[in-house]
Amino acid sequence: MQSKEDKKYTILVSGASGIVGYGILKSLRERGDCFLIGTTIYPVSPANCFSDIVKIVPKTDDPGYIDFLKSLIREYSVDMIIPAIEADMKSWNINREALEKTGTFVMLNTPSLVNRCLDKWLFYSRLEEAGYEGRIRTVIEREKAEFDLPWIIKPRCGFGARGVELINSPEQLQDHEERIGSELMIQEYVGTSEEEYTVSAFFDRDSGMKAVMAMRRKLAKAGFTEMAEVVDAGEFLNAIRELAGIFKPVGPTNFQFRKHNGGLKLLEINPRISSSTSLRTKFGYNECSMTVDYFLDHIEITQPEIRKGSAIRYTEDFIFYDSDNI
Repeated sequence: MQSKEDKKYTILVSGASGIVGYGILKSLRERGDCFLIGTTIYPVSPANCFSDIVKIVPKTDDPGYIDFLKSLIREYSVDMIIPAIEADMKSWNINREALEKTGTFVMLNTPSLVNRCLDKWLFYSRLEEAGYEGRIRTVIEREKAEFDLPWIIKPRCGFGARGVELINSPEQLQDHEERIGSELMIQEYVGTSEEEYTVSAFFDRDSGMKAVMAMRRKLAKAGFTEMAEVVDAGEFLNAIRELAGIFKPVGPTNFQFRKHNGGLKLLEINPRISSSTSLRTKFGYNECSMTVDYFLDHIEITQPEIRKGSAIRYTEDFIFYDSDNI
């Protein structure tokens, strides 16, 4: 690892021990001009393999978390902070002004989009209000579920595939009845897992789409992309432009679709860098580097050349030897 003095920018990435966090760090490492600080709550993690330094931080919901983060930003003169977990995105969004006063650039999407994406019912309501035809029918009242079984129930506030359950009969819903509305929502089941797509786009400050990449994916049980194949992004462009007109995204934004009856259905929008970012980087779409280029170097983003191919994730071993045994 090189010293901070050898680097142009200091970037802090939260959740550095998770797949999104170290994916961001790996992608930034390819630039060669960034001193990378990974933050995590875990004393032992892979974060050390991808960061110049690792800092153990309080949990995001700890009352002292934001003050601790601000002190790190000031101590290391951090140029940009990037959230890699949903909890940090939410916390930083709430405390955006206080964090920006430190002088760092807070890599968050627009406040309105972040807030809507944190509550999937609010997000769906905006799609319905805008008349977006690619929305998946969703209700928060059992008696209004007028679409055929099977159904999907999912948390209004959640991420990945956590808490998502397939409902094949009304009886299966009984254990969840009391949480429908306040915590859970019911959604029509569309398409198949074989026709699921993750599409990432980069938007300028006027929500103009500057770059895009699409992959057909297979999800792991944890809700992250396990296998992916690069596909032509052309068939998604109209949908993404329409959604950009509704939600006004800025910076890296991830869209997830399924094909259903010959059309595209929107599963959700992640208003941040998503878990497949390190895969996209290997095919020529380094949205983490684009973020530095655009927001710190003020370079206009253009569509990169995307290599075709497929990718699979696997488990890798990282060994940390005791120094006195070397």
